[in-house]
Amino acid sequence: MSRTSFHKKERQNVLVERINEDPFLTDEELSELFSVSVPTIRLDRLELGIPELRERIKNVAEKNYSKVKTLKSKEIVGELVDISLNQSGISILETDERMAFEKTKIIIGHFIYSLAESLAIAVIDAQVALVGVANIKYKTPVYSGSKLIARAEVRRIKGPNYIVWVKISEKQIEVFRGKFILVSLEKIQKT
Repeated sequence: MSRTSFHKKERQNVLVERINEDPFLTDEELSELFSVSVPTIRLDRLELGIPELRERIKNVAEKNYSKVKTLKSKEIVGELVDISLNQSGISILETDERMAFEKTKIIIGHFIYSLAESLAIAVIDAQVALVGVANIKYKTPVYSGSKLIARAEVRRIKGPNYIVWVKISEKQIEVFRGKFILVSLEKIQKT
């Protein structure tokens, strides 16, 4: 959409459409889209009864946690916003200064790895699974305050093994890539 001025009612109608299409748009992204201030977007959301980003993510995530078999919801790092068992999943992690090195404000690697690992485990259709092998690559530093989006794809299932690829991006730039071989313990015990 081009940057054009909207009248309030028109802007609010388009705002509802945009948030329905992508519930993860930030107030800052919406203010840029509509060429208005962030407080104007917040007022529009308030008038329309649209919750803030964190609440929208939480609402979407709660619907997806019940589908997961391998982990409890509190064991999943980030907010699980989409999942199709044995196919794919998406999780979002809002980083903060508690996850970063104090000196550089760069997010500590185990938070990024945990986001990827827990999504890879959550996306498979098994009661109990562990990582057998992980081939990972950190591609660029991530700084405190970044919103990370992890996407998992189950690439292959062979016996008790699940091959899952996870890519994590920030503002559509890939920051982490991982290939996981997960092992379903109940499938091993049956053989």
